Parts: sequence; structure tokens; C-alpha cells
Amino acid sequence: MKPLYLLSVLVALCTATSLTTNAQTTLLPFGATWKYLDNGSNQGTSWRAASFNDGSWASGPGQLGYGDGDESTVVSYGSSSSSKYVTTYFRKTFNITGIANYTGFSLEYLRDDGIVVYINGTEVKRDNLSSGTISYTTLATDAADDGTAIQTTSIGTGVLTEGSNTIAVEIHQSSKSSSDISFDLQLKGITSSTVPSISRGPYLQMGNQTAVTVRWRTGIAATGKVKYGTVLGNLTDSVVHTNALTEHELRITGLQPDTKYYYSVGTTTGVIEASDKNYFNTAPPANTSRKIRIAAYGDCGTNEANQRSARDAYINYVGAGHTDLWLLLGDNAYDGGFDAEYQTNFFNNYKDNLLKNILLFPAPGNHDYDNDGARQDDHNIPYLANFTLPANGECGGVASGKEEYYSVDYGDIHIISLDSYGREGGKRFYDTTSPQIQWLKRDLAANTKKWTIAYWHHPPYTMGSHNSDTESELVKVRQQLIRILERYGVDVILNGHSHNYERSYLIKGHYGLENTFSFSSHAVSNSSAKYDGTSNSCPYVLPSAKSYHGTVYVVAGSAGQIGGTQSSYPHAVSYYSNSDKSGSLVLEIEGNRLDAKFVASDKTIKDRFTILKDANKKTTVQATAGQPLELTASWIGNYQWNNGAVTRSITVTPSAGTSTYYVSDNSVAGSQCVRDSFVVVTTALARLGQTDSIPVSSKKVAFTFRVYPNPAPANIIQVETDSQREQPMQFTITDFSGKQVHNKLLRVPSGVSKQTYTLTPGIYLVTFSNATEKVTQKIVVQ
Repeated sequence: MKPLYLLSVLVALCTATSLTTNAQTTLLPFGATWKYLDNGSNQGTSWRAASFNDGSWASGPGQLGYGDGDESTVVSYGSSSSSKYVTTYFRKTFNITGIANYTGFSLEYLRDDGIVVYINGTEVKRDNLSSGTISYTTLATDAADDGTAIQTTSIGTGVLTEGSNTIAVEIHQSSKSSSDISFDLQLKGITSSTVPSISRGPYLQMGNQTAVTVRWRTGIAATGKVKYGTVLGNLTDSVVHTNALTEHELRITGLQPDTKYYYSVGTTTGVIEASDKNYFNTAPPANTSRKIRIAAYGDCGTNEANQRSARDAYINYVGAGHTDLWLLLGDNAYDGGFDAEYQTNFFNNYKDNLLKNILLFPAPGNHDYDNDGARQDDHNIPYLANFTLPANGECGGVASGKEEYYSVDYGDIHIISLDSYGREGGKRFYDTTSPQIQWLKRDLAANTKKWTIAYWHHPPYTMGSHNSDTESELVKVRQQLIRILERYGVDVILNGHSHNYERSYLIKGHYGLENTFSFSSHAVSNSSAKYDGTSNSCPYVLPSAKSYHGTVYVVAGSAGQIGGTQSSYPHAVSYYSNSDKSGSLVLEIEGNRLDAKFVASDKTIKDRFTILKDANKKTTVQATAGQPLELTASWIGNYQWNNGAVTRSITVTPSAGTSTYYVSDNSVAGSQCVRDSFVVVTTALARLGQTDSIPVSSKKVAFTFRVYPNPAPANIIQVETDSQREQPMQFTITDFSGKQVHNKLLRVPSGVSKQTYTLTPGIYLVTFSNATEKVTQKIVVQ
């Protein structure tokens, strides 16, 4: 361990604080049952002693008194309302165990008008009565009605004893004609305890559909407990650790997907932090229909005004919305990535906002390694101690076995985090034979998600504060790494390192120097992809297939550090660049649409781009003449149908023959960026038993089938066949876009047989065919 690193750890520990609080235990509660004497007699002084025999006194629960109407026990004032008893007496005997645990006691009482309290024969409190000797005729000094206000006084440790104790109280009227008296009392034991304060976090790690890890640091060693639940203020479940630690890490499992949970952190004996900002969302399934928001911060850990203004601009942009994932693009704590720098520059700047409720997935940069080659080899860096990362595939993807690089599945998005500065087995990460790149290839090959995003620190294309033509790490990344990512169809690549913002066109196949970039050779599209209504701003439209379709490269290294450009800035691949504003990148993905925006520190959006997947579709739909048919555009956005409709879906009733419907976005002046067409082919139906079927042979049908219920109110349908003989048959279920959701060859037995299938809501064609016959039935799943 380097001396500076050791010093930073000591500073962090020495400056951590804790909070000393006084916990209170109720030993005698309000509402307890008291002995009382209300006959106006002179009891002298003997009644105060613990040994006094009060067996003949009456008893009743507090509050005791008369005249206010809120008493649980009404006591007597005598026969004359104008000459009431001046003094009424009360006694209570109770037990205390473990008295050595208490550092003091708190006495709380209601009194109207005057009171004297004795514990085990010793006076401990006099209120609203004169000093000196008190007799049974002594009037209270003040007629103020205090019977509804709780009075409090402290009592030392020398009066009460282990075991039995007696409290004796006398209540005095301020005048014999006073209308009321009131009395109740409770006693609490005080235990001083040192409650740890949170010096770091809480923050969220390794979130997936059913689990999340909560981390925090305390100033002193303590046990740890996370309580959680779906209702704020009703956290019914918990996880704990009973060891006394300063670094707390608890994993919550057994959660429901795509669900918001509130949580608190504390010790096994108490809560330290809980608020409406302490929550997490579990990951949604791949077929989620909601928007997923991802924030990307590069080079953020500076503890400077630029960092805070970029943070505040992002918080302003999101407003009341939720951010699902937070990606760190490296150089997360300047200058050396030491623990004290992480504390001051990173955790302290985000503790009250982003850290509490966003799943955090970082990548390391050269400053996280302190630019030190020795630390690359042994990986003894605070970055790895400060974050808990999914090395074993806890969040999806192929397990890497390393926290330095890993992958995450979130909805229909596959996210890859790489370590562009560390070494493994003496090999840099861009070496195609390195363990990291070998894992990367396996992970990409196994990926089936619609969207793929990769991020690391060192960019392949930049002319900002770094030069990708001359700096060896950047050159090697471009020449050796991105070929692999482009081949597997990675859609967006995010980097930091250069302290500015640079965003490329959709490009592929450029691995050389900047001056070798050619639009005709390397740009898949020369559109800005801003999709904002201006000319030449159509979105990039890509296939879902993991093909060599092109990639958008973004340098977003200005979330804290900012400034510095090369003579040829901006890089030739860039559509847009910015070097005078700090900021962050936000990705918003909903279905087959991705929108990216650079949110600058002045709270404006300086750049944006949009990518669509599998749009511009041409679909042939088999339909029934005269039957309603729903058609849906393949993208999320604006719509203009050739029948005048402007909604994403329309319902048409086609006539016999062939009809063509199309929908476009009309979002960009003078052009249709996106256009779907539907060729609807209709056929008149023949009746076959209870099914709507299409025989394709005039020969006698050797089988019948039916699908029920139709419409199906749930996702499950029953398919029943009745065959005259055992025979092979082809069975298919096709949705109205023409996609086959079931297709298999069946050995259909003679007679009646049934099978069950699960379908998502929609309209389907169910078909059975043998060598000579084909029958189709339409089914609606609601």
C-alpha cells in the first residue's frame, strides 16, 4: 500500500463522526393505576415513605382528578363546592430491573394546581408551591390551569433503587373554590448510547430483478440493518449483520421485478436514515413497456463547481422522474483515486441526491489507478473496495470473474463495462488475447437483448483534451478493440478521459488516423439524428440483429473536469462537440426507441440523437373480409396514416381483396424519416363446425380442430383436434405481423386430443395442415 493511500484512509476514519443520543425506556407509564386518598385528612409526613401501608386507600387509573371531564378516575373534593379539600394524596409502588444500565431518569407529569413528588421518601420535585414546610392546608401559589400540559424534570441516579420503588405525590388546590384538579405521571429511564452517523452513502449496487445491495459507511463500528418495503413508513422486511463494522454491505433478495421499494439503514437497535429519497427500483423484465433512463458521468470526481453545476443541471432535467441506472465512465475521484478523494470529491457531492436511489455501475479510469502501473497489476485500489460489482453474473450476462469488468442486463438492454487501464496477466485490455477481451467475446456472443451499450474510460475518437491519433491507449483501442464491438452490433459506445463532449455520426469500419475518415466509406448515415424537425435530422434506424450495422461513439468526459482541445478539434467523426460547458449524458430507452441528450451545466440540452430499431417495416397481413383488424406502427413517436389517423394503432375493416395501409412520422420537414406499410390480404371464410376456417383443398377434410375460448380473456388457449386417423401435421400460430410464435410438426393421434398454449394479447392465426389439407382459425387473446 502506498503511503499516500494509507494517509487518506486514516484521514477518512479520523474525520468520521458519531452521534451520542439518549435512549429512553418507559418504567412507569401515563395511565397507570394509582392508590389515592381524597378525604381531606392531614396525613403528616409518614405517608411519603415506601413502608407506609396504603391498603385502605382507593385506586384507579390516571388521569385522576375532577372538574375537567377528561379524567379516567374522578376523585372527591368533599361535600362543599365552595370549600373543597386543599390536598389529595397519590401513591404508586413499582419495580425497576437493570437500574445500573440507566444514566438518569426523566419524570413527566400533569398537575393542577400545585404538586410535590417524593421517591422512596425523598422529595424530588416541587412545582407551583412555596418553599419550606408543606401542610395539608397549604395552597398552590398559582391558579394557572396546567392540567393539560405535560411538565418534565430530570432525576439523578441516587434516588431510585433496583427492585421495588415508591412514588408519593400530593396535589394542592390554589383555592378552596377552585373548579378542578388534575394528576398523572410517568417515569422514563435514560441510557446514553453512541449512534453511528453515516459518513458515506447509502448507495445501491448490483441491482437486478430480484435483488439489490445497499452499502454505507459509519464513523464508528456498529451492527447494520436495512429495513425495506413497498410502502413508505411501513418497512416490514429487513436484513442485518451483527458484526461491528464501519463498512456496511447488505444484500436484499427475494424482491419482485420492476417494483419500487423504500428502505432505511441503521443498526440492529435503531434507524439512522430513512426518507422518501431512500428507495430503489428493481430491474424490469425484457418485455417492459416503460421508459428506462440511464445517466452517464465521465471524469466527475473533482469537487469543483463544474461538477456540482453538471449534477444540478441533470437533477433539474429529471425533475420528479426516476433514473434507473448511473454509469461512471472513469476518473471518478481526482487526482489519485484515493479513499479520501472518493469521500470528498465523489460521495460527498452526490450523497443527498443521486446516490440514494439510482443503481450505480462504475468503470475505472487512469486516475482511479493513480496513473500507477504497479497498481494496475495488483489491483490494490480503493475503487475496488468502494464498489460491489457483478463479477459473477449477478446482473445478467456472462460472468467475468472480475469486478474490474462485467455486464448488466436491464430490461431489453445489455450493458458492458470495461477496464481500459488495468492489466491482467501482464496484458492490457485491448490485447485481443487478454482475459478481458476473451470474456468480452463470449459475453457478446451470448447477448440476445435488443439494445447493446458498452462503456469504458479511454475513447477511440477524440481531439479534446486528449489526442486519439497520438496516445497509445487510444490508438490501440481503436485499432484492436472496436472491431470486435462493431462486429457484434454494439449500438452506442460511451467514454470519458477527454474533458469535453464529442458525439459521432453513425459510423463503422474506421480504425485509422483522423485524416483517413471518409463519409462515403465510414459513415452509415450523414444525418444528425437529432430528430427535432430540422432538415437532415432523421433518426438512425438499425436492425435488432447483432449485425455490423454501425455505432454511435460518445465522449462524455465533462461531468466534472472540463476544457482542453487539440489543434484539429473536433474530431472528424463528430457531428457535435462542446468544450466550454460541463454536463452529463442521459439515455432514455423505450421499446425500440433510444434518445440520448447532452444536458449541459447551464440546464440546456446542447445535443441529442435518436436511434430506432426495426422500423420502416413492410408487413403482409392475412385477414378476414369484413372483420376488424388492428394495425400498429413499429416505432414510438409521431404518426400520420393514409386514412388520416394520427394514433400509433388503428382499427380497419378490410374488404375482400388486397388493401395497403401505411403510416409515417412526418417529423422532419420535407421528408418521411420512418414509414411502415401493411399489405392486407383478405379471404372469405367458410364455416367448419364452430370454427372460422380456410380449407385449401376441395377434398374431404380428414380432421377438424377448434381453439377456445375465443376471445380468450386470459393468456391461455386450448387447442382441440379431432382426427380420423393418426397422422403427422404441421402446426403454426402466427401473429398479425406475420411472425410465427409457434411452429412444429405434430404426430396427431386418432380421435380427440387437447393441448394448452400461452400467448400475449393480440390477434393470431392458428393453422393445422397435412399433406393435402390446411385449416386456419383466427383467435383473439385479450
